[in-house]
Amino acid sequence: MTASVFVLWLALALSICRGDVGDIATEDFFNGILSGAADNCAGKKFYTYSDFITAANGFSGFGTTGTSDDEKREIAAFFANVAHETIGFCYIEEIQKDDYCDSNNTQYPCAAGKQYYGRGPIQLSWNFNYGPAGSYLGVDLLNNPETVAQDALIAWKTALWYWNVNSDCHSAITSGQGFGATIQAINGALECNGGNTDEVNDRVSYYTKYCSQFGVDPGSNLSC
Repeated sequence: MTASVFVLWLALALSICRGDVGDIATEDFFNGILSGAADNCAGKKFYTYSDFITAANGFSGFGTTGTSDDEKREIAAFFANVAHETIGFCYIEEIQKDDYCDSNNTQYPCAAGKQYYGRGPIQLSWNFNYGPAGSYLGVDLLNNPETVAQDALIAWKTALWYWNVNSDCHSAITSGQGFGATIQAINGALECNGGNTDEVNDRVSYYTKYCSQFGVDPGSNLSC
C-alpha cells in the first residue's frame, strides 16, 4: 500500500468510525430533559428528538469536532443553554414579549407589525438575528418571525444556526475557551461580569449535570 493510498484509507476509516450527534445526545438523554417539563408546557409536544437530529445533521462539525471529550462537552453545552433558555423545554416563546426591533439595522429592517422577541430553543431575538437566520435557512423569518414558534424543525435549525454560524459557541469548547464563553456569546451583556449571577449559575448547573451524564469532565472556565 502506497503512502497516499494509506492516507486516503485512514481518512475514510476515521470518518466511518466517528459517530454522529445521536451517539452522544441519545433519544433517552433528550427525553430525560423533556420529561422534566410539566404536561401543560407548550414545549412538551413541540420539541422532538427527530427534529433535533434532522436539524443537527445539517450543521457539519456540530458535536463531531475535536476529541471525544470535546464532542461531549459541546453537546452538553448546547443543551445546557437550551434547557436554561426554555426552562427545561417548557417554553417556545419568551414570557415577556416585546418588539425587539433595532431600527438602526437597515440590512434587516423590521417588518411592520412584527415582533422579534425570543422564540425557539435558543430564544432567537431581534431582527438582526431573524433576518440572517432566515437567509441562511432559506426561510423568510424577517417577515414571518412567528414561524420559529410554529415549525419545530425550523426552530431547532435557528438554534443551531446561532450556535454554529452566528456566534462563537461552536468553537468555544474545542478551542479551550470553556463553557463560560458560550454564555458570553448568548447573553453575556446581561448576565456576565456580575450582571445576573443566578442566571449564569443556572446554565452552569445544567452543563455540569449533562457532562456528568455523558461521563466527561466539564473542563475549566465554566462561568463568565
